[in-house]
Amino acid sequence: MNFLLEIGTEEIPDHMIDPALEHLLVACAKLVGDSARVDGTPRRLVVRAENVIEREPDAEEFITGPATSASQPAVAGFAKKAGARVEELGRTVTAKGEYYSFLKRVPGRPTRDILSASLPGVILGTPFPKTMYWAGKGSERFIRPIRWIVALLGGEIVPFTIAGVESFNLSSGHRTLGRKWFPVTYEDYEQRLRENFVILSADERYQRIRESPVHYKCDRPLLRTLTNITEFPTPIVGHFDEEFLTLPKEVLTTVMKFHQKYLSVESKDGQLRPQFVAVMNLDEDRDGLIRRGNEGVLRARFNDARFFWNADQKRTLAQRVDDLAHVTFQAKLGTYLEKTRRVESLVRELGGDEHAVRAATLAKTDLTTELVKEFTELQGVVGGLYARAQGEHEEVAQAIYDQYKPISMEDSIPSNAAGRILSVADKLDTLRGCFEVGLIPSGSRDPFALRRAAQGVVKIIVEGAMDIDLESYVGRDPKLNEFFLDRIRYYFRDIRGFAYDEVNAVLAAGWSRLNEVEKRLKAVQAVRPTADFEPLAASFKRISNILRQAQYDRQDVINLALIESGAEADLYSAYVQTVHQTAGADYPAALTSIAAMRPFVDRFFDKVLVNAKDEQVRANRLALLASMRREFSTIADFSEIVTTSQETKA
Repeated sequence: MNFLLEIGTEEIPDHMIDPALEHLLVACAKLVGDSARVDGTPRRLVVRAENVIEREPDAEEFITGPATSASQPAVAGFAKKAGARVEELGRTVTAKGEYYSFLKRVPGRPTRDILSASLPGVILGTPFPKTMYWAGKGSERFIRPIRWIVALLGGEIVPFTIAGVESFNLSSGHRTLGRKWFPVTYEDYEQRLRENFVILSADERYQRIRESPVHYKCDRPLLRTLTNITEFPTPIVGHFDEEFLTLPKEVLTTVMKFHQKYLSVESKDGQLRPQFVAVMNLDEDRDGLIRRGNEGVLRARFNDARFFWNADQKRTLAQRVDDLAHVTFQAKLGTYLEKTRRVESLVRELGGDEHAVRAATLAKTDLTTELVKEFTELQGVVGGLYARAQGEHEEVAQAIYDQYKPISMEDSIPSNAAGRILSVADKLDTLRGCFEVGLIPSGSRDPFALRRAAQGVVKIIVEGAMDIDLESYVGRDPKLNEFFLDRIRYYFRDIRGFAYDEVNAVLAAGWSRLNEVEKRLKAVQAVRPTADFEPLAASFKRISNILRQAQYDRQDVINLALIESGAEADLYSAYVQTVHQTAGADYPAALTSIAAMRPFVDRFFDKVLVNAKDEQVRANRLALLASMRREFSTIADFSEIVTTSQETKA
């Protein structure tokens, strides 16, 4: 049998559609099987499935009753409750004695009945940041009012009711172009929607938007938004006066994207053209009324931007610094002027030059400008543009422009050294301050975007090859220390693709200088395939276990007089030689030398008893092993490497 569920609603916010569909997919798959698939538009969430079983399989339930010594009425009562005759009861012996028992056959329920009972909870259990009543206080809640429900299994309606809305076989078309109600079946559902100007597939709507007659800048997040706010998207091309091109491109594209949801049009060489692509939720704009309306709105927004731009030029960024005393950064952390002074100091500590310090001084002043107050998405960018227009050094202007980079792992880092230092200092100040006053991310809550800030610090330091002792800036706070370690692990494992055990091994040996962490990871990755590496890692794991069991954490000097000839002496000689070879060597060469010790380590464990009866000999052998682990774990803690034998056991 086939299954169809359509939840018809008022328009759902675009960013909430995909998470809702993910929930419905997982929840409904448990009811109708793995063939379940989902689709969605602003006005409907849809689940479909094929080859759904007609009823769940029969089951058996083993139940125990009273002890065999119980009275006849008690035994008869148990038999009646189990749906059996007394003579059909069995006997089960347990540690507590002998009891009557019965293997009860439980007939499987019809799938239609299961769905009827379960779907209301599945639908109302869809997680949304906020939900609303629409049938009176105390009634069911959903992200938007539910207006209709289609629920069909094998051609029959699955009956249930939510907030007075009964499931049926009637769907609704496009709000203005389609019929309000029309019957559907599983087989003709998508076609009937199309006849009523609803394109169910998000991928098809996406491609329909992409088929614009002009070349526009491909902005995937905006395209996804446009896909999720339309049921029948149709792109139209509008124009604006060329005189607005005197404004910076960043201002124009921000106004178009964030305030109007327009796609900006570019020439093949990337130059902005006086055109835009708007997406309407209609089939055509025959008389051009919609196009002209959008052009008028955009003209007004551009005029506002030009007015604010010109008004802001009456005062330089430098003249605005003191105004930051009246702009609150965070109630417990003071004003943006106080933050500016802290960032200036931190920039100097990080080795920033005069341009980096100047950029730190001016970085937040655009928060006092009219343009940023109106178009908040432009903060930082406006500061950089104003700095350039007001004659600040290009290094300073670019640093201010890039100060919030990277905004994601796909974004680039600031383009110059001053910008990288400024961005790191700004993010570190925010992180240290928030952790100090207890504003620590928890679960999905991260109002100050601290995870993104820490991730940005890691990305900038590594990809900018910055020689910064990061741990010295965050290590004093254990919670912030662990927070950064999580971000570092994520960056090298999930973004850079290093194996998880390689990341664990290298970070266990120290993570303060991330540029060195990257080099050590590359060395481990390169040397790992060699024949000796993993066996040596297994030996180091054995060394760690021996030292832990012996509770040996000292750094005693090795007594050469207590070293026995043979395997122990050979290992000591190999150890000394390897220390000499690795001194000053690059990481790959050092790891290769360490891996070459494998035969000596193997022979030592085969021939030598570490836990010798003589206390002095035992202590000396532990000192040798501890020295080896300490000396050769500065690149990576080899005991963290998962060897082939471990994987096999797992």
